[in-house]
Amino acid sequence: MRATLYQVDAFADRPFEGNPAAVVPLETWLPDAVMQALAAENNLAETAFFVPEGEAYRLRWFTPTTEVRLCGHATLATAHVIFTQLGYSAPEIAFETLSGRLTVTRDGDKLAMNFPAEKPKPMPEPEGLSDALGAKPRAYARTANVLAVFDTPQEVAGLKPNFPQLAKILTPFNAVLIASARTPEDGEFDFVSRVFAAAHGINEDPVTGSSYCTSAPYWARVLGKDDLVARQISARGGTVWCSHRGDRVVIQGRCADYLKGEFEIPDHLLSDEPGR
Repeated sequence: MRATLYQVDAFADRPFEGNPAAVVPLETWLPDAVMQALAAENNLAETAFFVPEGEAYRLRWFTPTTEVRLCGHATLATAHVIFTQLGYSAPEIAFETLSGRLTVTRDGDKLAMNFPAEKPKPMPEPEGLSDALGAKPRAYARTANVLAVFDTPQEVAGLKPNFPQLAKILTPFNAVLIASARTPEDGEFDFVSRVFAAAHGINEDPVTGSSYCTSAPYWARVLGKDDLVARQISARGGTVWCSHRGDRVVIQGRCADYLKGEFEIPDHLLSDEPGR
């Protein structure tokens, strides 16, 4: 069996910034073990696989080590591939996922994802987490992930986590850690963040769309505004436009194409029960 693979830089204005994702269109599911092996071989933060399902697509995401319930940048990359490479002409794409139905629409030169909002609640500091981060946040909050709030962007930029220690602390939560801070009022952005996913095999994720399901509602409440511009200040960096809409968050970004290729899967690997 031969299949096509696209690699797209999501939340990027040009190649080599934002967050790279592999996107694999399928007609029918591959076995789960094969998709996981392909994700490990790609060695990117996420590899997305999708198949047609009625008028929508069923979308799944794999890190090099595990399947995840929600991924923003690989959803953005998948929509980009469908719109630009597969001749999709409707204005909106619907994806059925482990996190329910997600939609992506065109908005000028950006793509807009409609995701569930996760409103953070205050939480006490998990034991040892400040030591693992190498700095003490002003506050912690919790959704499916852990939000560490700092006073300044400089503190967030200067973090040098102990990743094995961080993974040990976060694995019981099955969570990523979002380190975030507001920016000065006259700045280009409303807040900055970095995202550490050591519990999922990724020390630092370059730009993490799903993290804004947590950070956008938090900063919308703190800053008193629903439309926000954020910058993820990883080494690659990326800009994310966020709109808090009650129980939903609209997350926008641009994509840049990097490569298109083909791979072949030996027939003997396809004999297992295919993915759901």
